[in-house]
Amino acid sequence: MLVIVHELGHFLVARQFGIRVDEFGLGFPPRAKKLFKWKGTPFTLNWLPFGGFVKIFGENPGESDSSAHDSFQKKNRGIQSLVLVAGVTFNFLFAWLLISIGFMTGIAAPVGSDLPVENPHTVITTIIPGSPASESGLRAGDTVISLSRAGVYSELDPESLSVFISESLTPLSFEVQRGETIATKLVTPEMGIIKDKLAVGISMDSIGIVKLAPHKALWHGLKNTAKLTWMTAKAITEFIMEAVVGKADLAGITGPVGIVGMVGDVRELGFSYLLTFTAMISINLSIINLLPFPALDGGRLLFVGVEALSRRKIPSPVFNILNTAGFALLILLMILITIRDVRNIF
Repeated sequence: MLVIVHELGHFLVARQFGIRVDEFGLGFPPRAKKLFKWKGTPFTLNWLPFGGFVKIFGENPGESDSSAHDSFQKKNRGIQSLVLVAGVTFNFLFAWLLISIGFMTGIAAPVGSDLPVENPHTVITTIIPGSPASESGLRAGDTVISLSRAGVYSELDPESLSVFISESLTPLSFEVQRGETIATKLVTPEMGIIKDKLAVGISMDSIGIVKLAPHKALWHGLKNTAKLTWMTAKAITEFIMEAVVGKADLAGITGPVGIVGMVGDVRELGFSYLLTFTAMISINLSIINLLPFPALDGGRLLFVGVEALSRRKIPSPVFNILNTAGFALLILLMILITIRDVRNIF
């Protein structure tokens, strides 16, 4: 869905300005099947399921007949830029739509925000990998129904639960709800996770449901989408800076296979969580595609900007070599990440 939304942005804006689109592909070649034709463009299904593409006529310098009236190269740089940013824009708009639908139907939100929160309950928001909580099978998103030790029960607000855990020298019984499933997990607190305190390796928050009228949902959906976009852009920038100096943690990266597994986990938590997660992936796609790297939309925008400033076209061989090399590196990266995701599954 996210790939279709992104490529549909490029497709519709290109066709709006009279640019021919020779193919709308799901996945990367070789082609598996031609699905249908719309606005003169064949829609195809391809064998490498890592993303998708639109083949815009004349997008690459040096293509035959690139001076034709319906060629990308024939349009001014303003139109070229609009076509290139259309995919990113559609991903942002799609995230806004999903979060707004969440607010209309009821979306999870923390108590203490400026929104009316109904039916608050304590939810595990973070789990430290390798901690007792992680080893016991607790997951982020689990709702804590009860916490006890030796027949003694804790109050269910996050502060009381934290104190109860820190005072427990014996195993704790967590009763949690995940979607429609209720389970009991035995967890033994340990020292060293938090300084001078017993802990199990979780953080918790009071989460409730926010449901808004459509006009308010759209406004708060836009605000939250903008906030998530800024936070994601900041995180990706910090990751790239750490990668440059060799300090990045590659364990934080996942690919298509890993995302499928995460979607399965999130779906168990409920529809609102799935909407929010899909919106976050859409925002990630939009920001990553804006990176000034050849073969990404940001790289193509960089080329357009260089041509606008220099008032000269980038030589076709230089453009094509950089674009092909960038595409090859992206495919290699996705394959390596996918191999690691598959290993993590097994």
